[in-house]
Amino acid sequence: MAANWNTGLFGCCDDIKSCCYGFWCCPCLACTVAGMSEENRCLPLCDICSPAVLSAFGIPLFVPPAALGLRVGVRRTYGIQGSICKDIATSCVCMWCTWCQMHRELKIRKQGTHVVNMQPTSTGKN
Repeated sequence: MAANWNTGLFGCCDDIKSCCYGFWCCPCLACTVAGMSEENRCLPLCDICSPAVLSAFGIPLFVPPAALGLRVGVRRTYGIQGSICKDIATSCVCMWCTWCQMHRELKIRKQGTHVVNMQPTSTGKN
């Protein structure tokens, strides 16, 4: 059963801290989202560097690869309904809003997650 995103694409008022973080330093927010998704934190730099490098060789790039890849990853990890076409459109419409939505989603989904690492204890009986 597919779920929905917990907040809308333009739901910045749902989490003002994420909105301000994305507005004032979107590259930093993007790197944070990549880390929360257990990917390399430098991955979003592809969205910044790729268009300039590829345009120099005459190859236009409209879809931000890191934003798209991470959005698909978050959607599939949490069973959020959607399609690759919707992800492409969303990533192209407002990349800043896409990063903010993913950040809000990961904060909500990871809120109650705790990892416990336990070692077996010896009872003294062999």
